[in-house]
Amino acid sequence: MTAALEIKGLHAWYGESHVLHGVDMVVQPGEVVTLLGRNGAGRTSTLRAIMGLTGSRKGSIEVNGVQTVGMATHRIAHLGIGYCPEERGIFASLSAEENLLLPPTLKNVKGAGPGMSVAEIYEMFPNLAERRNSPGTRLSGGEQQMLAVARILRTGAKLLLLDEISEGLAPVIVQALARMIHTLRGKGYTIVMVEQNFRFAAPLADRFYVMEHGRMVEAFGAKELDAKMPVLSELLGV
Repeated sequence: MTAALEIKGLHAWYGESHVLHGVDMVVQPGEVVTLLGRNGAGRTSTLRAIMGLTGSRKGSIEVNGVQTVGMATHRIAHLGIGYCPEERGIFASLSAEENLLLPPTLKNVKGAGPGMSVAEIYEMFPNLAERRNSPGTRLSGGEQQMLAVARILRTGAKLLLLDEISEGLAPVIVQALARMIHTLRGKGYTIVMVEQNFRFAAPLADRFYVMEHGRMVEAFGAKELDAKMPVLSELLGV
């Protein structure tokens, strides 16, 4: 089976700052994989490098078998990748529903499927249905986060890169996001999450990668999590 995402020897820079130092990572179709690490370890930079949003990149990044290191960001996105950055990027002057209707859908793209309909989005996120006519500035942080993820689902992207989606949100919203990830896994989506909230990430992931100083220092499956807790405590302080 072709990996949904395979990274080999990835180096990345912001200007002259060398931020990734030979990252290796494989994500199979339908997996939920979590990147763990302290702030500054290189987790967000890894997601940004996948999307071509860092400076120069060297190494190999294959998305469904397609080499993307030399591609522009918009072409990478058209391979069926949806990126939800930490800053969310909601259009404040548009209503929640207008934000949902804005993204174009991916057509005739290997790795992409039909985008979720607005009705399907509202079924998954009842809060957004209630706030469909509210401008982006009136949405709570949790509602903005739901909307940011929902916009990606509208496009038809099947490989989702989610950066700290639970950060700073109320427990009830975090629970709703966890249910969303369970649902998406059941629908065959592939998800790579960067998470500081270990309690949120731990029950959701099939596999974990731990980063330190721009490198992967640990990789293990969910069944090994208990055995790896002493190592995680040392690396992450969890």
